[in-house]
Amino acid sequence: MTEETPGFDEKPDVPSGATPDDAEPQAASEEGAAPAGDASENAGLVAQLDQVRTALNERTADLQRLQAEYQNYRRRVERDRVAVKEIAVANLLSELLPVLDDVGRAREHGELVGGFKSVAESLETTVAKLGLQQFGKEGEPFDPTIHEALMHSYAPDVTETTCVAILQPGYRIGERTIRPARVAVAEPQPGAQTVKPAEAGSEAQDGSDAEDNAGTKESGGPDEG
Repeated sequence: MTEETPGFDEKPDVPSGATPDDAEPQAASEEGAAPAGDASENAGLVAQLDQVRTALNERTADLQRLQAEYQNYRRRVERDRVAVKEIAVANLLSELLPVLDDVGRAREHGELVGGFKSVAESLETTVAKLGLQQFGKEGEPFDPTIHEALMHSYAPDVTETTCVAILQPGYRIGERTIRPARVAVAEPQPGAQTVKPAEAGSEAQDGSDAEDNAGTKESGGPDEG
């Protein structure tokens, strides 16, 4: 029989001068280093994500601010456009007021007939579509914000300063007064006392009672028994 050569156990590579016991701590340290590297890598990713979120929030805020500024700009432009249009229309209609005054005088004198009447009515319809409104009536209280007093007098039948004649009608566009109404006004007589209807009725009743009492005294009253 042939004798078999006994085998030998394989040992891990050990550095020269090191014992087999020294190899085990080195392997354990290498296994523990891997999780530490993953943690640092995750921390770096979280930091980058935070930076991206911060940048996104800043860009979103910038976009919202620009959008708000644009909306304000659009509203301002629209408001200015409407104001310019109103001023242009008001200037145009102001130039037509003398023509409208002539039409009104012709109507009062019965001269608004024929083709002139058609033209005048078309003109009045056109300016009404543009928003022109006429105001000023006899008997309304005087308002210095919309009336211009050209004549002044006193009247016993008024209780406050009143427009008694419209010399020239006023015109407005919306709340914008183009020309105040030129009027003649009358004020109450100086020293006149205004008596309310209820007070007047009471005074009349008191006067009637006084007259009845006077009549009773003059008749001597009933005879005493």
